[in-house]
Amino acid sequence: MKPVTVAVIGCGSIANLAHIPSYVKNPNAVIKYFCDIIPERAEKAVKEYGCGIAVTDYREVLADPEVEAVSVCTPNNVHKEISVAALRAGKHVLCEKPAARVYEEALEMQAAQHESGKILNIGVVNRFNDAVNRIREYIQSGELGDILQAYVSFRCHRNIPGLGGAFTTKAIAGGGVLIDWGVHFLDIVMYCCGDPTPRTVSAETFSKLGRDIAGYTYKDMWAGPPVLDGTYDVEEMITGMIRTNGPTITINGAWAQNIFENEMYIDFIGEKAGIRLQYGGDFTVYKAEHGSLVSYKPDFKQGNHFENEINRFVECVRSGEKLASHIDTAIITAKMMQALYDSADAHREIALEE
Repeated sequence: MKPVTVAVIGCGSIANLAHIPSYVKNPNAVIKYFCDIIPERAEKAVKEYGCGIAVTDYREVLADPEVEAVSVCTPNNVHKEISVAALRAGKHVLCEKPAARVYEEALEMQAAQHESGKILNIGVVNRFNDAVNRIREYIQSGELGDILQAYVSFRCHRNIPGLGGAFTTKAIAGGGVLIDWGVHFLDIVMYCCGDPTPRTVSAETFSKLGRDIAGYTYKDMWAGPPVLDGTYDVEEMITGMIRTNGPTITINGAWAQNIFENEMYIDFIGEKAGIRLQYGGDFTVYKAEHGSLVSYKPDFKQGNHFENEINRFVECVRSGEKLASHIDTAIITAKMMQALYDSADAHREIALEE
């Protein structure tokens, strides 16, 4: 097929870790623009990858009729603005997770997608993860029976990213550990379980450990170093429960906790069997068989899920196929996360309309 002409808007860590290398490896994609409000970042990308034009204004990208698709890899506070503008300019969009800071912004993005007819996929990359897709097959085939509960743990000892910076400023990020890490874990559960309908949510969030930025003790800090005169108004910890028309989802998340363990996994607890997925890794199946308790770890080759995601995005630009990461699906997780935050603010359970 004719290569898809793309642009990458936002040339920070996720762009360089995932989007740009994946496009460069794909023979059916050509990067025309690297766009970033920090000129040096865009210019560095041009030099490093040997292609494209460095610009600082995304409007210049959207005005070019040759550009067919864009990756939006910016901070969360401009996801809606750029994605909506791109859709209205006739571009297909892959927007990094979360869709937006709040549910209302995500709804505006969905409306723009419906109006334009262009593709809007959200970067819920685990829907393209080989281990996750195998677990989905186990569940969809009935091998686990009815899924009774999904227990979600995304917890680290003291790992608040860039304390005082964009990640911990609500006006930019929209929230803390839930919107940063939790979105992936919740999305995996929803995807594997067939996107059940959420009915009620109950949650509490905690913003304690990072309040004293100068006095915060930590072992390492990604997206750092700390900004001593910065902002910390998001949660570093959340506990919650979601009732759906399928399984109950229990979440336990923390960027920072006073337990020196990192526990990043999801348990799918079924009536016939259970599965524990180590986030980003492999999984173990547990069941009773012939009067014995059995566990086994499937052995299979795992590809790069970011490359899988980008490759499928490029394909769907030409085919028009609606992928599992489409905004119409991702909007469900956005709604759940908003309800979790609303529940924590109100200190009560929130009922969702079906």
